[in-house]
Amino acid sequence: MDDPLKQPGLLERVSALFLREPGDREQLLALLRSAYERNLFDSDALSMIEGVIQVSEMQAREIMIPRSQMDVIDIGEPVDKFIRFVIEKAHSRFPVTENDKNNVIGILLAKDLLRYHAGDEEFNVRDMLRPVVFIPESKRLNVLLKDFRTNRNHIAIVVDEYGGVAGLVTIEDVLEQIVGDIEDEHDFDEAEDNIVKDPDGHYRVKAITEIVDFNERLGAEFSDVEYDTVGGLVLHKFGRLPKRGESVTVDHFKFTVLRADSRRLYTLLVEKNPAQAEQQ
Repeated sequence: MDDPLKQPGLLERVSALFLREPGDREQLLALLRSAYERNLFDSDALSMIEGVIQVSEMQAREIMIPRSQMDVIDIGEPVDKFIRFVIEKAHSRFPVTENDKNNVIGILLAKDLLRYHAGDEEFNVRDMLRPVVFIPESKRLNVLLKDFRTNRNHIAIVVDEYGGVAGLVTIEDVLEQIVGDIEDEHDFDEAEDNIVKDPDGHYRVKAITEIVDFNERLGAEFSDVEYDTVGGLVLHKFGRLPKRGESVTVDHFKFTVLRADSRRLYTLLVEKNPAQAEQQ
């Protein structure tokens, strides 16, 4: 009987596996999956390692929130007006613009607005702005993540080759490429309805919502023969896994991806009859 003290540990087994030096990325991934099949680590660990490898090859443009989807505050608006906007959107940080979205002058932390509610007589939004970090669309995500950690910054504005604002990216966006979707206290969770109507009349819909339920709630007539969920319907229409901010119209419904990672869809914004709305 072998001495248990002489049995190779996890580190030794993984090291032995990698003695066959991989020649490229695909061989490396194959070795990792082989290690998973040998129970050297679980599926969550494999998924995270694959995410780390993927992040090193991705650029900011691939995960950024497009400019058209950015929630920003105009410095010229009355404080009472944009405080309501901040409460509705429930983000912790907001880009602040002056005149148009191409002119981002700083980042406002939502918590700094508490001074206004506290009756601070010297309250001045412009004085509260944090410096804005601009990055090119081609910025590698692994480098961006390191910058976020080093500078203790959580948000960056992505600019195109002409210096115009292309979108924004947060540290959460980068981390989600590694660990999957990160839900926070403002995400509607499993205990709530899969379909939530926003004040503007649009709907936030979980991708796992069954088509039968979607049809009943929104008066749609989608077939559930080929796919059971709204996420399946949207994926079929795109023909690929879409990124956040991308939209597709199916019949009289416009679906915009609100939350997604490199593996699956999570939340969609649904607008009914967008063509009719544009004509009004």
